[in-house]
Amino acid sequence: MTPEQRRMRASIAAHIRWANTVDRAAAMEPARRGLADKFEHEADPEGVLSPAERAKRAENLRKAHMTRMALKSSLARARRKQGTA
Repeated sequence: MTPEQRRMRASIAAHIRWANTVDRAAAMEPARRGLADKFEHEADPEGVLSPAERAKRAENLRKAHMTRMALKSSLARARRKQGTA
């Protein structure tokens, strides 16, 4: 199976999964909570910060992560556009 065919198969599975999901927010909550916990642990691995300071730092780490992913996506689109993917 080619990479494109694997992507198509995965896409079909994802569409079916979400078509059968009544409460999408509830389905994604464990993933959202896990990512938030990851950033909070990165922000304060020793557990010494106040909850407010930990939350601020975790939010900055989350924003950095999302911006990093956006940059990688932008670079990949530019490469594809140039035909050098």
